[in-house]
Amino acid sequence: MEKNSSQRQLHLRRGAGTVNEFIQGLIMGLAYSAPIGMQNLFVINTAIGSTRRRALFTAAAVICFDVALILSCFFGAGAVMQRFEGLRMAVLLAGSLIVIWLGAGLLREKVSGAQAENIPPLPGWKVISTAFVVTWLNPQALIDGTLMLGAFRAALAPSGAASFITGAVCASALWFTVLSLTVSALGSRISDRVLRIINLVCGLVMTVYGVRLLWSFLGAAGIGL
Repeated sequence: MEKNSSQRQLHLRRGAGTVNEFIQGLIMGLAYSAPIGMQNLFVINTAIGSTRRRALFTAAAVICFDVALILSCFFGAGAVMQRFEGLRMAVLLAGSLIVIWLGAGLLREKVSGAQAENIPPLPGWKVISTAFVVTWLNPQALIDGTLMLGAFRAALAPSGAASFITGAVCASALWFTVLSLTVSALGSRISDRVLRIINLVCGLVMTVYGVRLLWSFLGAAGIGL
């Protein structure tokens, strides 16, 4: 009887620990995904004037790449970037130029609410490729993500790692799904002025972000301006 009681208590403690680690991963994942960055800007801009189905498709593409990034960071992909400087530099240069191009496109774009509803949706391949760009073509995000998630992994018991990373993955899926559905639902109520402001803010932030990446590349390459 005492042995069975001890086993039950042990299982209960393990179960409580698993739930705590899942919640910890969920909270960390939300904190990691929620700040405005290129992924959120892409989801917001695409969801405006889009159908719910199209908004969810965009969110799903971003979620897939974001989950892959989270798992890669958790298991140390950023260390590869640190070890192979040439790879890091190539990704940094390509990422900076593509992000600047995307941001400049948003700054030039002038779309009214009525026009937004009539614009053909982006081709599926372009949604997927852009989701890849805004998620993966930033080696510093890989390195920072590896350091952050690696620290959590080092602090967790081996039995709790799976629960923690599951929580982080669920947070990514939850955040981008809710964000896309919310913006899509409100899209028809957004005035032309607000729509233009959103485009300008998204474009400006992405352009500045791209310039910063390019500046980092120039600095790492020893090219002074």
